Amino acid sequence: MIAEILNNKPVLVGLHLGFAILGIDSFLWLAGEIIADPEKRRRLKMVALGGVISFVMSWLIGGYYYVTYYGKLVKPEILAGTAPWAHAVAMEAKEHIFLFIVPLALTAVFLSFVSKEELNFNNLRRPFLSLVIFIALAALALGLMGYIISAAARWG
Repeated sequence: MIAEILNNKPVLVGLHLGFAILGIDSFLWLAGEIIADPEKRRRLKMVALGGVISFVMSWLIGGYYYVTYYGKLVKPEILAGTAPWAHAVAMEAKEHIFLFIVPLALTAVFLSFVSKEELNFNNLRRPFLSLVIFIALAALALGLMGYIISAAARWG
């Protein structure tokens, strides 16, 4: 079963994208939890953990796809096609931004475990919210870059 998934490029891309969407949705939900400022913090913690787990899964699956398939099969098609800039710009940016998503998401998880009183006392609530929104927007930007790269591979 696992071997079949690892050898199926469309399934890998779908899982990579699916986990990324779950992560984005989780961090948008987390932003809502921060704004709502609930007394019970359990849901806030669970949503943050779910988001980081989703991003880690997307990270691992995307990394496996990149090492196994992208460099050998997809990248040469893009570079030889009508939009070689898609690799030079979108993929190069994605490779670097991609590295920061999980550490930023972990930071948000750690902040979700800080008590409500300490968040408010130390004026961390607004920066926490800003971080969570930034994570969601950065992940959406990665998705846009992935779309550009996929389109360039199809055009090639």
